[in-house]
Amino acid sequence: MVLTQTSVIGLGPMGHPLAATLLAAGAPPIVWNRTAHRADDLVAAGAIRAHTPAQAAAPVILSVLPDVFQLRELLDAETLAAWGAAGARVVIMSTSGPDQVRALAEELAPEGIAVVDAPMSGGVAGAEAGTLSIMVGGADEDVALVRPVLELIGGTVLHLGELGTGSITKLCNQIVVGGTLAALAEAFGLARRSGLDIQQLVTLLEGGLARSEVLTQKKDKLLEREYSLGGSADNQVKDLRYATAAGERVGLPAQLLPALLSLYTETVDQGHGQQDHTVVQELYLDPED
Repeated sequence: MVLTQTSVIGLGPMGHPLAATLLAAGAPPIVWNRTAHRADDLVAAGAIRAHTPAQAAAPVILSVLPDVFQLRELLDAETLAAWGAAGARVVIMSTSGPDQVRALAEELAPEGIAVVDAPMSGGVAGAEAGTLSIMVGGADEDVALVRPVLELIGGTVLHLGELGTGSITKLCNQIVVGGTLAALAEAFGLARRSGLDIQQLVTLLEGGLARSEVLTQKKDKLLEREYSLGGSADNQVKDLRYATAAGERVGLPAQLLPALLSLYTETVDQGHGQQDHTVVQELYLDPED
């Protein structure tokens, strides 16, 4: 099957394995990253290096930047002209707010550029394995064009409705992820302070109702207090702020969200913003241990 040429913008913890998965599937992408050497191994394996965002013009452009704002910084006149000439569908794969995604689409439409929101869940492991859960919002014709690309990197790809519905769904996902991590952090804190064997705790949690994909992917970080990225605490705060705003818009009587936002904000305030969000467990632990 011949796929539409695809670009990947942003080669961070999720973007790099996502691009590698496209390569392995026989769909070598165009790749661009502000720190150019992040693309070196991908280019050596067959990806096409873009030296500027304009050179990353393609019919499908996957934005794996932290948010819409970082993408906007790239959209100078040269880039807009090149992407418009390519009839680009820009796929926002980061977690953002529905209002932000819709505003971007309104700005880009006069340039001949369409927007699809397709945030993903599944972590680095899912990106590497091509098993991500991808939540898609956008016009039918735009989603139809990008779907074959998304199906290469996702095990579950669902078109949920109009533009913005993917973002809302991802915010629901992030409440669950952030809440599960916070619950694990508090449970691990209780166990450690009570003198329990933490590895035995993990074994028991994995064997019962408390097992989860979050625990499976994050247990080593929790056990070893090793917080390399992963999803950052900064991004967890961003996501929870977007979820809070979305909840306020529909009158959600949120109880958990305020507590989660407070926990992760405190974690960031302690200087852990660029560590994996499992670092929230440090709130419960003695830093001298």
